[in-house]
Amino acid sequence: AKFFLNFTQSESCGKCTPCREGTKRMLEMLTAITEGKGKDGDIEKLERLAKSIKAGALCALGQTAPNPILSTLRYFRDEYEAHIYDKKCPAGVCTALIGYKITDKCVGCGLCKKVCPVDAISGEPKGKHTIDPDKCIKCGACMEKCPFKAIIRG
Repeated sequence: AKFFLNFTQSESCGKCTPCREGTKRMLEMLTAITEGKGKDGDIEKLERLAKSIKAGALCALGQTAPNPILSTLRYFRDEYEAHIYDKKCPAGVCTALIGYKITDKCVGCGLCKKVCPVDAISGEPKGKHTIDPDKCIKCGACMEKCPFKAIIRG
């Protein structure tokens, strides 16, 4: 849905307000939700806005722009709710809502620590390491490097 809204924004002629401004607002709301900044009432607001754009746009582009939002709200509403209320992405694609953890499988080999580009992993050799969630940029390099599968998303 987000990809299609980006496309709609770039292709809109800007002639009618529902398409020009409405799709911009929908994209802003969807971005906030995927970044964990969504709040109570956003789903309903997004749905109302999508229906208004669909009814008020002058061209087919504007009239169909809300379709991915309306479809995902209809079939995946629980995922929107998880993003807003639990600050989690069930699909595991929203980078801002993904975290990494080092489990008890960690043997302290230090390979994850070596590949971390922001030095977010600490720990002594042969001891369990930890990830500082405030430093972590969620690149996944540590998880890919760990030969013991001790790093998980979650």
